[in-house]
Amino acid sequence: MDIDVLGALAVRENGISITPTAPKPRQVLALLALHADQVVPVSALIEELWAGEPPRSARTTLQTYVLQLRALIATALEQERDPDADSEGGAPAGAAGGRTAKDVLVTLPGGYLLNSNGGTSDVREFDRLAGTGYRAMDAGDFPGAARLLREALALWSGPAFADVQGGVQLDMETRRLEETRLCALDQRIEADLRLGRHRELLAELTVLASRYRTHENLHGQFMLALHRSGRRGEALDVYQRLRGMLVRELGLEPSAALRRLQRSILMAGPESLAEATDAGGERLVRV
Repeated sequence: MDIDVLGALAVRENGISITPTAPKPRQVLALLALHADQVVPVSALIEELWAGEPPRSARTTLQTYVLQLRALIATALEQERDPDADSEGGAPAGAAGGRTAKDVLVTLPGGYLLNSNGGTSDVREFDRLAGTGYRAMDAGDFPGAARLLREALALWSGPAFADVQGGVQLDMETRRLEETRLCALDQRIEADLRLGRHRELLAELTVLASRYRTHENLHGQFMLALHRSGRRGEALDVYQRLRGMLVRELGLEPSAALRRLQRSILMAGPESLAEATDAGGERLVRV
């Protein structure tokens, strides 16, 4: 089974889509797919579907959605056994190699498990690549880190679950995944800055600073890239805009690290800013 959730939801069994079009079964599959090979409690699925106000028939209705998903899985398994089978003729119970839909979407005590049978998952691949990229950063391998983190970020084709009408559980998972994406993006930009790619980053950081108006580290990276490109005035303008936004929206001043960066830009030339670190030799800007 191949699972993609970093963008539009796409779940394929042996290359055949098992993604339903109806919103509620789609929600169920999305949550099961994200946690493939793990038991998803019935309570979590009910909360996702009905947000704390389940009808009396919630469990029965959930079982109906599971049956609908199994019908799609059964059709995919049957087509694997016989590629010439007519998929319009209903959802057969048979499956290639003796596997059935119940072996793929498994009922277990307290919940359901989507068995990926060793297939791919874009979330797992993202976590693997990003984790390897972080370790490369820690080891000072900036070219390797930039490459790995770029590969990880390329797995995203849009917001997670972009075409799923999410409930409580999926909304929470979407926010979590977005945070992991931002962390990887931050580290990839940091690696590129370490490699002297400041001019190449300017267009991307212009968009990011506009999109994440209170994200201090992205703004700090934008300031560095501008200043290292000989655009000190614009770098200081970025700081002032960020400060105004933080004060106005959150009642906060910029962090001490960002204030140090501003002072370094005021005092240092573009050629010496790379050495402008704090007393401990750490990054000027932190998330």
